[in-house]
Amino acid sequence: MGQNVPKTVIFTAAVLFSSFSSVSSSFQYNTLIVNTLPSSQIFSSPEPGSLTSTVFDSITSLTVHLSHVDALSSFSDASPLELFNLRLRRDSLRVKTPRSPGGFSGAVISGLSQGSGEYFMRLGVGTPATNVYMVLDTGSDVVWLQCSPCKVCYNQSDPMFNPAKSTTFATVPCGSSLCRRLDESSSECVNRGSKTCLYQVSYGDGSFTMGDFSTETLTFHGARVDHVALGCGHDNEGLFVGAAGLLGLGRGGLSFPSQTKNRYNAKFSYCFVDRTSSGSASKPPSTIVFGNDAVRETSLDTFYYLQLLGISVGGSRVRGVSESQFKLDPTGDGGVIIDSGTSVTRLTRPAYVAFRDAFLLGATRLKRAPSYSLFDTCFDLSGMTTVKVPTVVFHFSGGDVSLPASNYLIPVNTQGRFCFAFASTMGSLSIIGNIQQQGFRVAYDLVGSRVGFMSGAC
Repeated sequence: MGQNVPKTVIFTAAVLFSSFSSVSSSFQYNTLIVNTLPSSQIFSSPEPGSLTSTVFDSITSLTVHLSHVDALSSFSDASPLELFNLRLRRDSLRVKTPRSPGGFSGAVISGLSQGSGEYFMRLGVGTPATNVYMVLDTGSDVVWLQCSPCKVCYNQSDPMFNPAKSTTFATVPCGSSLCRRLDESSSECVNRGSKTCLYQVSYGDGSFTMGDFSTETLTFHGARVDHVALGCGHDNEGLFVGAAGLLGLGRGGLSFPSQTKNRYNAKFSYCFVDRTSSGSASKPPSTIVFGNDAVRETSLDTFYYLQLLGISVGGSRVRGVSESQFKLDPTGDGGVIIDSGTSVTRLTRPAYVAFRDAFLLGATRLKRAPSYSLFDTCFDLSGMTTVKVPTVVFHFSGGDVSLPASNYLIPVNTQGRFCFAFASTMGSLSIIGNIQQQGFRVAYDLVGSRVGFMSGAC
């Protein structure tokens, strides 16, 4: 997903309370607990009233629980394996199209059961509020949801929002300054002779949404945000599933963080737990926090670019992976972005091959298995409970991020096949996906141009 980027800002990556792997002459390993894909769905979605209260000031910060799309299983009888395959297909389509270069908190749920690698959050729309799930996407800006009457709409898990029943809904006039912020889309209302501003957003996987550009009240676990500019979609087609729409978290002026920067200081963070976890005392749910509390621990227009300097495997820097492979050129091509809406991390082909081969050298004791979908490096771990796998550390400008073993060796079936959770891209843009972000609180400070990674802070 994504839109044109007028300019590029490189974000500093700060690492806070992360585990580090020191470089030494002896090869270093992590322990992987061998948990295969479940044979049946195990997800549950938190109800709005079940959200735990937050100690943050509701005026300056907001915390919301997040949900992976896998947890919204009411529209699919498919097995976890079938859903995983659908997720990889959607993820590949998303990547295929070239990309241009105080607060509140709440819960997030996973969404594999809908065939998506995305994460959802629960929020209220309108007055009185209609509770819906929205996709979190740091790779796009415009906030939108399906609205009735609907010309073409996909299935969602909640009743469709009806703007006629909300006392706070208002359409944006064609030709207004807010309408003009939609760039080329704002000309549609003029061409059609419409009094209402029209919007249209297309995404990298071929999906699109179009309808009336409007303002509405959003409610997050008690925190009320008025006059949020959003699209009221009457024609929404493509690979959207389950959620009512999308909450754009990019760096553009129409993203939710940018629209609320005077209140929440354009800061937010999220923490994605294991996508198979529905939340418990031992495994807390995924969460997202907006406001100063989102980056209280830390040291672009749409996309968030990071400076990746190199990668270590087993405690040693990988030869063949260098900073030069991830640099932006003068035309805006290349670079490394971090994206909550892409599952699998993609690296430029030469860097990926060197990285993969270094991992294989340290994994010679593991039984190889056939490749799977976009994964060309897989292992047969059937009958095992734990295995030793080489450590993986990403070296960013500002700090190193040491990945847990479960963030780079993942199950792809119920029989014990695990695959190296990275892929190559023939393009110049590399992407840090949400599988590698699991277990870290990833904090975004748009004003300070910083992205922080905090392990164990979910």
